[in-house]
Amino acid sequence: MVNQPLPDKKDVLRPTDEEAIRLAKTLMRTARHGALAVIDPEGGGPLASRVGVATDADGAPMILVSMLSAHTRAILADPRCSLLLGDPGRGDPLAHPRITLVCRATKIEPGTPVHARAARRYLNRNPKAKLYIGLGDFHLFRLEPELASLNGGFGKAYALTRADLMTGGPAVEAIAASEQSAIDHMNKDHRDAIDRYARHFANAANDGWSITGLDAEGMDIAMGDEIRRVFFPQRLDSAPALRQVLVDMARIARAP
Repeated sequence: MVNQPLPDKKDVLRPTDEEAIRLAKTLMRTARHGALAVIDPEGGGPLASRVGVATDADGAPMILVSMLSAHTRAILADPRCSLLLGDPGRGDPLAHPRITLVCRATKIEPGTPVHARAARRYLNRNPKAKLYIGLGDFHLFRLEPELASLNGGFGKAYALTRADLMTGGPAVEAIAASEQSAIDHMNKDHRDAIDRYARHFANAANDGWSITGLDAEGMDIAMGDEIRRVFFPQRLDSAPALRQVLVDMARIARAP
């Protein structure tokens, strides 16, 4: 029997292209929960648990966790962690896309503008968390992605960097500052347009969608527990551009 050399690790990875980056961002932006892996400070071994997830304006994942839980004590002792995102769906769970993010956890200090925005975005994604987000032993953490491993299905493996994963540009903070008023306006007065976005750009079959997040690259829409990501034609470079792109996309979606 002839021993065959093991394949080069690079051979199993595809070049990271725009399609892979968009899939990675879709998995991050649409996740409602994920598997958080941390380092047990007592035994030094791995410890994994399920956590609720939302994203900040730039795409960084955020988690809301109890200070009494083992995984919270672990990231306070050692901020290195990883987060697995991606719903298994029907059939073979390994046939569905998923992404593992290598991160460093940072506690978001209560009473700061950063915390106010994080809490708002987290509750827009996970409204049931309102029951305990104000409790003293629950805190928000931001998970800063350093790199990621994306599996887009059989034979579709990619390595991504932080630059691939994050949404940058001058409009990120400006849009975040006016985000909630735009969300409230759209959800109150333009539900028909949101349903058109869902059908035309996200291949949704049903009506009844609402916007849960707006950022420089797109919008997150939800109906019950289902979440879809709708990307803008291009990344916005200013806050005023948000209104125009929403109008333009509604017009496109309305066309026969």
